[in-house]
Amino acid sequence: MNELEKKSPLSKWILEFRKFLLRGNVVDLAVGVIIGAAFTGIVNSLVKDVFTPLIGLLIGGIDFSNLFITLRGGHFATLEEAKAAGAVTMNVGLFLNALIQFLIIGFVIFWVVKLISKLYSSKEAEAEPTKTETLLENIRDILAKK
Repeated sequence: MNELEKKSPLSKWILEFRKFLLRGNVVDLAVGVIIGAAFTGIVNSLVKDVFTPLIGLLIGGIDFSNLFITLRGGHFATLEEAKAAGAVTMNVGLFLNALIQFLIIGFVIFWVVKLISKLYSSKEAEAEPTKTETLLENIRDILAKK
């Protein structure tokens, strides 16, 4: 009987769960999710605090967060006022912010993956022997046979 068979069903479950959690992929996934959440905060700030005001300035000072269409209700100056009044709105500006954020995330991920791929390929290139090294190894092998 192994250790799991000697334990109670609850103990077996706890041991299996601990074994599952300590697997490499689960820990890697957890780290990825945590880093992704932190990265999302950075990108949100980059979009909201840097890019959106610049783009708004370039196209005439439009604040995207207050770009909305009231479908039912009165006319409101800001989205917050419309929400407080219970108006039905189509939030075009929030969608544009999400779209810009998506494009920025895609752009950053593209460059991160490209950089990582370049690092891996340079490591692989270093591991391969040069033509001179290969030739010298062949000469060594021929001399060793004689």
